[in-house]
Amino acid sequence: MQQKYNAILLNEKDNVAVALRTIKAGETLSIQGVNEKIKVMETIGYGHKICLSYISENAKIIKYGECMGMSTEKILPGYHVHVFNVRGLKSSERSSAAHIKS
Repeated sequence: MQQKYNAILLNEKDNVAVALRTIKAGETLSIQGVNEKIKVMETIGYGHKICLSYISENAKIIKYGECMGMSTEKILPGYHVHVFNVRGLKSSERSSAAHIKS
């Protein structure tokens, strides 16, 4: 029987995964190459990001192995990562994004 995955990890450094379909609250993430079991805490729409590990406030959001924004609040595993809890990088942060501690 072939395993079906509901999310994808784009880079091994990422702290978010991307939903391959709408994932309902209570489901477990199934990501190829990731054995950790993470319960989805709220419904996540197709193409949206899901937190994989604790992200503190003002920490890097890593997608594609790169910093794509900063958290505006703490984000727990299994929760939605989107515009309501992430801000874009300030111009002063863009050149130093690789040096910001997560």
